Amino acid sequence: MKKLPEVNESFKEVYRMFTGLARSKLLLAGIELGVFNHLTEPKSADAMAEAINAHPGNTRVLLNGLATCGLAVKKNGLYHNAPAAQAFLVEDSPMYVGQVLNTLYEMELWRAAFDDLPKLVKEGPPSSSLEADMGDEERWAQAAVTMANSQRSGMAQQIAKIISQLPEFPAFKKMLDLGGGPGLFGIAIVSFHPSMKGIIFDQPAVAEVAKNFIKEYEMEDRMEIMTGDYLSDPIGDGYGLIWASATLNFAKDNMDPLMKKIYDALNPGGVFISFQEGLTNERTKPELMALSCIPMALMGQDMCFDQGEIADFMLRVGFKSLRSQTLDTDWGPMDLDIGRKR
Repeated sequence: MKKLPEVNESFKEVYRMFTGLARSKLLLAGIELGVFNHLTEPKSADAMAEAINAHPGNTRVLLNGLATCGLAVKKNGLYHNAPAAQAFLVEDSPMYVGQVLNTLYEMELWRAAFDDLPKLVKEGPPSSSLEADMGDEERWAQAAVTMANSQRSGMAQQIAKIISQLPEFPAFKKMLDLGGGPGLFGIAIVSFHPSMKGIIFDQPAVAEVAKNFIKEYEMEDRMEIMTGDYLSDPIGDGYGLIWASATLNFAKDNMDPLMKKIYDALNPGGVFISFQEGLTNERTKPELMALSCIPMALMGQDMCFDQGEIADFMLRVGFKSLRSQTLDTDWGPMDLDIGRKR
């Protein structure tokens, strides 16, 4: 008589991974329909359906799903935003990240990678090059706008506080935010110092975005912009501090000359700080970072760094007193590598 198999494992985690699709779709639907804008105060499903001009029954299903996922709270038939949704998913919040999430999902690269995953695994990267997309300044400028809220949703403040505690910080006179995008990191760092000046370096279209945020935070007398391609153009000199956040990926195949350029741009005793992913466990962890690297890798451009890789480049060009730490951020663990010029 054939026996049933002996089972020593559970498929709970396998099924939980499968249901992750439902969670992401519920979140994106809530953002697209503006549901979280209406849940700042308790609201019934019928009232929500009227507010967003939707089907009452299916609106209730959506709201129940959002409550199941912890983005809404349901009590006595009324729904309102959970704290995280209130902070990050209401459109008029300065920390709104709904646009960032929508942009990531709608990116051609992201959708193509995951929608065609079996095909890409079997056939390899597409023959068409990504260089045109990577060089589209306007696309990067739009990305800078959408990423701004994620920078000022706690990460820029966290980084600025850490940097302000460096022993050299009071003596800094000028800093560079290299590939700074919207510039919120540079603005936050400079705001912690009584007199230091800051420069945000990026492509011309992106730098215009940074200029708007400089004006918003009334830092025109402390911050300026410099435009160009940091791989091929001069980046200035005389800096006490150079900061680079999640931008060195674009130089992964040219790190030695870029790192030498950064080293030469610093004053003696100056500090370079890199804030970047660092993959571990044979490039399978941390989970959030490893997963975010998949789309580019599938398209033939594996741009993510291993943990310690950037530190090795820094040591190779002469940085000393290197200190590294991993910070837990909302986007996943990020490595902070701090090197000092001799």
